[in-house]
Amino acid sequence: MSAIDNEECPVCRTADIISGKWTLLVIRDLAEDCQRFCELERSLEGISPRTLSLRLRTLEQQGIVERQTFPEVPPRVTYALTEKGKDLVPLIEGMRQYGVQWLYAEPVPALV
Repeated sequence: MSAIDNEECPVCRTADIISGKWTLLVIRDLAEDCQRFCELERSLEGISPRTLSLRLRTLEQQGIVERQTFPEVPPRVTYALTEKGKDLVPLIEGMRQYGVQWLYAEPVPALV
């Protein structure tokens, strides 16, 4: 395999997209259906509203998530994966399968 500049390497570029803290979990939660901000916030226990907002905005800029605003009072906003975002779901499913097979199968080392 020849050396590829990291900026051109597809693995590095994909890792850049999904490596942000909470990013994979946001994509995981949107894999089933569109969700509102408050639903994502409840699902992602421990995430701050500011962090969730930043992650959603970044994913929207990258074309992974689309935001839809409904002209209601109060305004309703939903988030959903784009086709580009849906293509990341098998990668996340592979990570889930790896975790089930390898991370739960091994005994946890005892702390001394």
